[in-house]
Amino acid sequence: MIKEIFNTKQTELNNGIKLITIKKDSQISAVHAGVNIGSLFEEKDEKGIAHFIEHMLFKGTQVRTNEKLNSDLENLGGEYNAYTDFNSTVYSATVLNEELENAITLMGDMILNSTFPIGEIEKERGVILSEIRTINDDIEDLSFQRVNEIAFKYSPLREDTIGNEDIIKNVTREQLVKFYNKYYLPNNSFISIVSPFEHEDIINIVNKCFGNWTRKKFDKKKIVTEKQQFIKKISYKKEIEQSTILYLYTFNGLSKDEELALRILNFKFGESSNSILFRELREERGLSYDVYTHLDTSNNVKTLYIYTSVSEKNVDEAILVIDTVIKDIETEKIVFDDNTISLMKKIMKTAIASTLEDSTDLSNYVLHQAMDNEDIYQFTDDIKNMGNVKSEDLYNVSRKVLQKPTIHIFLPEKRG
Repeated sequence: MIKEIFNTKQTELNNGIKLITIKKDSQISAVHAGVNIGSLFEEKDEKGIAHFIEHMLFKGTQVRTNEKLNSDLENLGGEYNAYTDFNSTVYSATVLNEELENAITLMGDMILNSTFPIGEIEKERGVILSEIRTINDDIEDLSFQRVNEIAFKYSPLREDTIGNEDIIKNVTREQLVKFYNKYYLPNNSFISIVSPFEHEDIINIVNKCFGNWTRKKFDKKKIVTEKQQFIKKISYKKEIEQSTILYLYTFNGLSKDEELALRILNFKFGESSNSILFRELREERGLSYDVYTHLDTSNNVKTLYIYTSVSEKNVDEAILVIDTVIKDIETEKIVFDDNTISLMKKIMKTAIASTLEDSTDLSNYVLHQAMDNEDIYQFTDDIKNMGNVKSEDLYNVSRKVLQKPTIHIFLPEKRG
């Protein structure tokens, strides 16, 4: 595959915004604006502030009331959204080409001119608290939260991005505005736009909507990575029918080639619907309906989870199956032959091609590559390097990563 697989231009505006424009023949345009700040960079008394601010940017600006802003967003006739993760906060819109400039204008107004109305803060506080309680009611979400809490002693990965309930209850407007003013800066922001328009035309629109944003100096705290603790813990929860089992591994320090091997291994290990874990736990033994792995290679995160839910009487057997699968991979009892590796590579190439075909996915992908200080064409190197991945690379990375997990188990609390 050639390096310049799509027509792109990377521009740094005078105020420090990093802009990526991609010219693509499509009736749909996509824009993503990312501020390079997420929950990892919050202090202990700020847990949930980045996410709270994301909510508040939809609640009114200096020229648009809450109702006017949301009406204008709705009138774009497309999709608009936002999310906060460990490293960033992202605002997005996917619209017809004719609405792209309006979408960029609205996004600029939200990000530069939000007013944080006190009445809306109180309403949104209730919304976020409800969101937190919803997670507490969802056994799967809660399982991920609990395994993170016990896996780490000091890493900010211990805390969910959505926030700490006590902090959300008491956070003030002044705290929100202070965090916003500190990190919502053009020289801490990235914009990616996929459209059929000329690069210079898009650059001019972005300059018009974001050019008055003033660059400032800022510091972000250094994130110290931490390996998971080797521990197994059982918790109990009322009114659940199924028990959950969650393994957590970290893999800081892997090389690019090792991460690529891990991603290929993960497809066969637990990510696909025909994975080894799926076959062993569900198809062969009928222990579980839901089983999967989740791999996150983001900066400062680097985590691999194994999740399944089983009846309480099958917990020990399910853990034995998972441990046996891992051991059989590490000892090469499970064979990754050329056909298996070829299929795994094909699946990855299909996923990459799917991202490139979809304007929204492509815009989101290049935004995160830029925010992580990675080449937006990294996937071309990945595809090229896949040809060099051998079975021994998969075995070696399994022996490096799948060691001494944090394990959390939820069991039903005994009824009185």
